[in-house]
Amino acid sequence: MKSLWKWTLLLVLSVVLAACSMESPGSTDDNSDDNGDNTEETAQKIGFSISTLNNPFFVTLADGAQEKADELGMALTVVDAQDDPAKQASDMEDLIQQGVSILLVNPTDSAAVSSAIESANNADIPVITVDRNADSGEIITHIASDNIEGGKLAGEFIIEELGGSGSIVELEGIAGSSAARERGEGFNEAISASDIEVVAKQTANFDRAEGLSVMENILQSGVEFQAVFAHNDEMALGALEALQSAGRDDVMIVGFDATDDAVAAVEAGNMNATIAQKPEIIGMNAVETAKQVLDGEEVEDFIPVELEVISQ
Repeated sequence: MKSLWKWTLLLVLSVVLAACSMESPGSTDDNSDDNGDNTEETAQKIGFSISTLNNPFFVTLADGAQEKADELGMALTVVDAQDDPAKQASDMEDLIQQGVSILLVNPTDSAAVSSAIESANNADIPVITVDRNADSGEIITHIASDNIEGGKLAGEFIIEELGGSGSIVELEGIAGSSAARERGEGFNEAISASDIEVVAKQTANFDRAEGLSVMENILQSGVEFQAVFAHNDEMALGALEALQSAGRDDVMIVGFDATDDAVAAVEAGNMNATIAQKPEIIGMNAVETAKQVLDGEEVEDFIPVELEVISQ
């Protein structure tokens, strides 16, 4: 009897071991596999190449983009071109190789960025330009303030404040950027209907330190002027520092972007005005539009963000 029970137990154990060996090591049941696949969702990936993060305007723009990406559950990778067209092209190629779903681009140079945009086109990656446009390449849409209109607003403000006549210095942005080109175009179109003359025009590359040095050189030249229009607030604030050091508190200063420092300078009476672009909204709109494009929705060729003049 004991022998019978012994052989029966051995037979049962053999059957169990044989059944176990039919499963691969570490395998789980079909339901577990299905659950794992369903819960592991891949977020849509957005690559965002920004001209520089050494400018408060673009820092705010990037923050707005990140806020919207978090809200929509999208993965956002932001890269800083450091105002270097070659670095921007390299950054964009890296994003393409990483397999981003869509590419947002804030060009350092509107012409130089075109080859990288074409690379994205060849990889079937949609491209959206942000704040600054590109000269060529296939773009789904452009999201920005109307820089020509902003330049006109600055010109009209200065015309009114100067009574329609006077001399002015224009500090230009990065040569080749659409923002510098369009803001200058709008400004000069506005003042062409007045007796205001631009007596000095020089680039300061959207940079505060360069705005300071350029304005120091203009002051040393002895040219007379009553106002300064800078294509962005960083240059305006640099010019302000140079003018204050020279004791020239009689010069009107108008900037562009409405950064925190510029708005504070306007409120303190040190700057006369700045054109508000609302970078946070531009960044948020860029990501929201990217989501719409990836979802197969139609979008407008140009999505403008409202401008306003901030003055005392």
